[in-house]
Amino acid sequence: MTKRIFQAIVSVSVSALVLCLLLTVGVLHGYFEDQVTRELENQAACIARGLTREGAASLEGGLPAGTRVTWVAADGTVLYDNWEDPERMDNHAGREEIRQAAERGSGRAARYSDTLSEKTLYYALRLSDGTVLRVAERESSAWALLARALTPVVLSALAVCLLAGFMASRAARQIVRPLNELDLAEPWREVEYDELAPLMARMRSQNRLIQQQMSQLSRRQEEFTAITENMSEGFLVLDNRARVLSHNGAALRLLGAEGTEATPEVSAYVLNREAPFRRAVEEALAGRRSEQLLERDGCCRRILASPVFQDGHLNGAVLVILDTTEKEQRETLRREFTANVSHELRTPLTAILGTAEILQNGLVRPEDVPHFAGNIHREAGRLIELVNDIIKLSRLDEGGPNADWRMCGLYATAQAVLEQVRPAAEQKHVSLRLKGCETEVWAVPQILEEIVYNLCENAVKYNREGGSVTVTAERRDGGARLTVSDTGMGIPPEARQRVFERFYRVDKSHPTGGTGLGLSIVKHGAAYLGGTVELRSEVGKGSDFILTLPEKADGRPDRRETEEA
Repeated sequence: MTKRIFQAIVSVSVSALVLCLLLTVGVLHGYFEDQVTRELENQAACIARGLTREGAASLEGGLPAGTRVTWVAADGTVLYDNWEDPERMDNHAGREEIRQAAERGSGRAARYSDTLSEKTLYYALRLSDGTVLRVAERESSAWALLARALTPVVLSALAVCLLAGFMASRAARQIVRPLNELDLAEPWREVEYDELAPLMARMRSQNRLIQQQMSQLSRRQEEFTAITENMSEGFLVLDNRARVLSHNGAALRLLGAEGTEATPEVSAYVLNREAPFRRAVEEALAGRRSEQLLERDGCCRRILASPVFQDGHLNGAVLVILDTTEKEQRETLRREFTANVSHELRTPLTAILGTAEILQNGLVRPEDVPHFAGNIHREAGRLIELVNDIIKLSRLDEGGPNADWRMCGLYATAQAVLEQVRPAAEQKHVSLRLKGCETEVWAVPQILEEIVYNLCENAVKYNREGGSVTVTAERRDGGARLTVSDTGMGIPPEARQRVFERFYRVDKSHPTGGTGLGLSIVKHGAAYLGGTVELRSEVGKGSDFILTLPEKADGRPDRRETEEA
């Protein structure tokens, strides 16, 4: 702006000076032409007096330098010319100045001279004998006088131009200085120019509108960030060159790129280079919806990629990343459970069917019928036991049986269970021992008894001949603890995390009966009661199963609620 103001001021100043100079030249040129004409008149009068007194002899010397003198007869014949040979000159009777002089006594003219090849000023004077004396000077004489007069004018004009440039520069800076010193946040507070008041008012209105819009955008951005950052699902917004435009933290976490800075210049392929992710991005940017499963480090991520179109043109893609690890694990467990149930059901049914066919075909001697009938009874009992365990697990998965909660004695429950497993223990010569003190917990008696029974039954079943089982009931801060210890074969480290899985057996080559669901029932039952089960084992020395129950589990009814019901 300063430059434009400077240029405008200088342009106006220079234009004014040039115009003045042109007007001055025009005025002075006319003045100097008149001056030259008056000099010609004086010279003509002096030369005429000489001719009158001395005749043609006065023309031989003493003529003004640079002045042309021509003496013309009454009939126009050139009698004398100091610059040209009169014999070769045309008749001058028709010349304007000669004609005026012959008629009026004097004449003047200004024209282009063929002889001198430039514009010339002429003055003619009629003498007493009828001849005409003409004097002439080139117009350059007038221009020479003008040049001498204009030299100081031009120098003054240049000085004025320099002064105008300096003053224009200073004035421009002073004009712009208040604008440069405006407070951009509130420019309307200090306005030195009244002409800017409408602009400042409009800027104030626009500034207020912009602040409102920025505040709304900031609030929406904060809301969007709060929503997306608290999402468990990840999302990525990509442009049509696969560069990341927006993302949330869950996307980086699910893609395993927590330490990567996903700026708008970063390619999505930097976040994850595995084939399913690349395929999802490429298909979405090709205009096709894609769904891929990304498996990494035991985790499953499902990637949903959709193209984004605007006005019929592909602008980018949106990727939603879901953590489906639990879902896939549940599906795997469901398939394994289905396969295991089918296998476990098939075994007793096959035995029952085979024995029944033998009896049906009369291939059994009468004295052996009770033995085969006993096999059918035993396998049927095993089948019923398996079905009952599956029903128990299903009920626990669905939230437990519809039983009332009550205070249960943990010591008394363990004592009753030990009596139930004592016959099996005596067959293996396993000693049973109960320690601790009576402690009560708020629980469902049926589930609590089932947990303790499965722990004690396993302790006897997987014990060695002549071993021992010790059950300890004790109170701990905030709850109670029951420990079932045996001196059996122990559980290897690699199997300790899996013993609570359904149908899992540590040593499948040496079946010991049972359904393989006991410890799974223990785990789910303890979780339903708000407790936990911990395993400590050493191969060859035995195992300790520690059941910890709180006094009051979250979400279960307390004693007062049950009594009121």
